[in-house]
This record gives sequence, C-alpha cells and structure tokens, in this order.
Amino acid sequence: MFPTADESLLVTATDRSIELVNAAAQAAADRLAHDIIAYDVSDVLSITDAFLLASAPNDRQVKSIVDEIEERLNKELGAKPVRREGDREARWVLLDYVDIVVHVQHSEERVFYALERLWKDCPELPLPEDAVKTRGKAEEHARLTGAEGGDLGAGTDGELR
Repeated sequence: MFPTADESLLVTATDRSIELVNAAAQAAADRLAHDIIAYDVSDVLSITDAFLLASAPNDRQVKSIVDEIEERLNKELGAKPVRREGDREARWVLLDYVDIVVHVQHSEERVFYALERLWKDCPELPLPEDAVKTRGKAEEHARLTGAEGGDLGAGTDGELR
C-alpha cells in the first residue's frame, strides 16, 4: 500500500539531527541570514537526515554565518563538521555534520540553484521563531537595494547598470 499524503510528510529525522538543525538555524538567524529553511531528507537520502538552507546578500556575510554555525554547534553540542567546502569563494559553503548538511549560499547562488525545488517533496522541519522570521528577507533586501526589477544588469541600450 502507498503512503497517504499526510504519511509521506512525517518527519523521520533523528532527535540529534533536529537538535543540530535548530541550533544551526538559530545561529544563522543571529547572523542575519535570509530565508532559513530545513528539510527532513532522511527518507530519500541515506547519507544524512536533514538539510538546512540559508542565504546572505554578500560573501562576507556568508562566511560570518558559516563561522557562527560552526562555533555554536561545537560549543553547545560538541559537533564538528567532518567536511567544509566552498570556504575560499564564500559563495556557497557546505558544512557536513553527517547527521545534517548545512548549505549557506550567496543570494544569487540560492536563486540560481534553487535547492528548495529539489527537496520540496520532503517534510519541512520546524525551526526556531527567529529563523522562521527570515523568510522573504532576501526578496526584501533585493527590493531595497534595487537588485530586482531590472535595475541591475544591461539596459535596453546594452549599457551596464
């Protein structure tokens, strides 16, 4: 028998994974990350239980968010990543804690790669209130800085703006 829609969205991530996700999400929110979201991928991947996604409008902030997540998880939960990738460019940094994988992306990479599309069928994990409040911040930031609506890039005359 096939699972019902409600059954297919049951969270199966371990308590430890959820604890790591919540601590990482709070750390990211404290460093003003945008659009923090977490997915339980334990039913579709055997290598990890959860993905946490966060973004920032510039490379320096991406690095700051990553550093805070790493420090907080180590200090509060004794967790260290087994792998850290993308540090040099700080456009997309991946922290692999085995139980969870944290992706902190520059806003442009977040839009381009759209990881949410890949995991949209997985259950979304509940996050701390501060992390939930970050939803829509990237769009708001883009609007305030004029990065949306054709303000950046080439105009109709080919002139860069």
